[in-house]
Amino acid sequence: MIESSKTDYSQKNMSSESNAQSKYFKSKKRQEQLGKIAIYVILILVSLILLAPLVWMLSTSLKPMSEIVRFPPTILPETFVWQNYLDTIQAFPFFKYMGNTLFITGFVVLGNVFSNSFIAYGFAKIEFPGKKILFALVLATMMVPGFVTMIPQYILFTRINWVGTYLPLIVPAFFGSAFNIFLLRQFYLSINNELIEAAQIDGANHLYIWSHLMVPLTKPALITVGIMSFNGAWNDFLGPLLYISKEDMYTLQIGLQSFSNQSTTQWNYLMAGATLVLIPSILLFFFAQKYFIEGMDLTGGTKG
Repeated sequence: MIESSKTDYSQKNMSSESNAQSKYFKSKKRQEQLGKIAIYVILILVSLILLAPLVWMLSTSLKPMSEIVRFPPTILPETFVWQNYLDTIQAFPFFKYMGNTLFITGFVVLGNVFSNSFIAYGFAKIEFPGKKILFALVLATMMVPGFVTMIPQYILFTRINWVGTYLPLIVPAFFGSAFNIFLLRQFYLSINNELIEAAQIDGANHLYIWSHLMVPLTKPALITVGIMSFNGAWNDFLGPLLYISKEDMYTLQIGLQSFSNQSTTQWNYLMAGATLVLIPSILLFFFAQKYFIEGMDLTGGTKG
C-alpha cells in the first residue's frame, strides 16, 4: 500500500509538472504570436504613412483640375483622366529631357561602379604604407556636408570652363565616394586571400585579379552601388540647376521645375510628370531588390 501510494504521488507530480510545462510553452507561444502580430501591425502602419504621399501624387495625376481644387479633397479620383499623362508628355520636351537624364545617369553609374570597386580593392587586398591612415581620411570625408564643398567646386569648374556642360555632373563619379568605397571594401575583405595568392602564383597581377576574380564575386555589392548611383543621378536637382543653363540640356528634374514655374500650375500634369519620373527608380529597385539586400549585408559570410 505504501509503495502504491508513493507511485500514485509521483505520477501526480509528474502530471502536474507536465501540465505546468505545457501551460508555460503555450503561454510563451502565445506571447511570440502576439509579438509578431504587433510587429506586423506597426510595419503596416508605417508603410501606409510612407505610401500616403505616393498614393496622393498618383491620385492627383489622374484627376481633372476641377476635382483637384475642390474642397474637401477626395482621396481617389471620381473620374480617371488618363489623358493627363499624354498631355504632360506633350506640354514640355519630356523625351528630350529624359534622354539628357539617361545620358548623365549612365556615365555616373559607370564611373561609380568602376572607380569605387577599383579603389576598394586596393584598400582591402593590397598592402602599402599608410593604408589605414589614408582609409580613415577617406571615411572622414563623409562627415563633410556637400554644401561646404559646393562653392569651391563651382569656382573650380568655372575656372576650367566646365560650367554649362555635363562634365561637372559626370567626372566626379570617376573619383569614388567614401560610402561606396567602404561598402565594397567590406565585401572584398570577406573573400579568401587564398584566391588572390593562387592567382599570383599563376602570374596574375592585381588588375587581372580585380577584373576577373573580385568583380564577379562582388556582383550584389556592385549592383547595390549601381542602384544607389542611378537613384542619385536620376533624381539629382541641385547639380543640374547649378551647372546647366541651356534649356535643351535640361534634365527631367529641372524640366519639371521649369514646368511648375508657369503662370498657372497644372497640378494634374505636374503630378503625372513626377509619376513618370519615379517609375524607373521603382522598377529598378523592384527587379534588383534581391541583389540590393545582399549588397547591403556587410556582415555576410566568407566568400570564395
